[in-house]
Amino acid sequence: MNSISDSSERFTILLVDDAPEDLTLISAILRDTYRVKVANSGEKALRIIAAAPPPDLILLDVAMPGISGYEVCECLKADPATCDIPVIFLTASASAGDEAHGFELGAVDYIIKPASPLIVRARVDTHLKLKSSADFLRDKAEYLENEIKKRTREVQSVQDIAILTMASLAETRDHETGNHIRRTQHYVKTLAQQLQKHPRYKDSLSNGTIESLYKSAPLHDIGKVGIPDRILLKPGRFVSEEFEIMKTHPILGKNTIEYAERQLNTKVEFLFYAKEIAYCHHEKWDGSGYPRGLKGDEIPLSARLMAVADVYDAVISPRVYRAPMRHDQAKVIIQNGAGRHFDPDIAEAFFETESKFLSIGRIYGQFPGDWPRETNAFFPAAN
Repeated sequence: MNSISDSSERFTILLVDDAPEDLTLISAILRDTYRVKVANSGEKALRIIAAAPPPDLILLDVAMPGISGYEVCECLKADPATCDIPVIFLTASASAGDEAHGFELGAVDYIIKPASPLIVRARVDTHLKLKSSADFLRDKAEYLENEIKKRTREVQSVQDIAILTMASLAETRDHETGNHIRRTQHYVKTLAQQLQKHPRYKDSLSNGTIESLYKSAPLHDIGKVGIPDRILLKPGRFVSEEFEIMKTHPILGKNTIEYAERQLNTKVEFLFYAKEIAYCHHEKWDGSGYPRGLKGDEIPLSARLMAVADVYDAVISPRVYRAPMRHDQAKVIIQNGAGRHFDPDIAEAFFETESKFLSIGRIYGQFPGDWPRETNAFFPAAN
């Protein structure tokens, strides 16, 4: 980043005039202080300007054969690469209309010929200092913007690592689920993107909201860390008493995330959705779910999305007490559950995206040995 006071190299001035005597006079005024380039036509001036590096300031005659000074200025201001080069018009006309036209085109100053050496040097020096200040501020703003982007990426990475740590803790205690958290987060995102087209949901599912859902989905079973091993790792179906204990994991998950919120002492969007999902993804559309027996739209949309994703993945995954179901068998379960277990619109979105579900299942296989070697990040780039 350049400093305003950096004068290790002299500024370059481009002097454009078709009169040889004016080129000689103005060059003599400036060459002791600045590096001076000259052009005797607008066409030649544009060629010099196009060559790197461009001049720091241009002194430009107005009336020239071929391309006039006004036309040269228009070309410069229309090009993002040259629009910030200050232009000072040199002209024999003292007309107020000519001056006004020059300023309208983007010139920074207007010098009437014949020009006093003191005026030329003072105007050139002033506008070069202004340009240096503007360049410094522009460079600093760009630097700060890049720093903000860098810090934002770092914060997002910390969030991702925190989710990975918490979600992996739950999954490693229930090793049969394999790559469940990865598959379900992609299923949720797929369903949400499909529902963006639905008039009932399009206002609720912005791209930012979907990204937050994607990030928070892996925490849906975080409450399982509070379930005793004798129940969580039981190699068979639960008896009634065991199932009642297992049904407490949504409450444990909600409490865990609320504790994290209190420790942060700030609102974090993805934790808001994580809490909804952890607490309500076992609720059912007809009100027969748990822990609260919510019904229909009382169930948060985030949890209704996870309900479809979670059940689908559960039935296609192997358990010690049953073999995994085929995709077509899982489809029947989703179809039969529409309007009872599942929001019927979300069930429909599943059928509209089932090819994507199959792709996700292939990419993120059911067992650790099947995980794609090229995917070494917890949050692969979102498409």
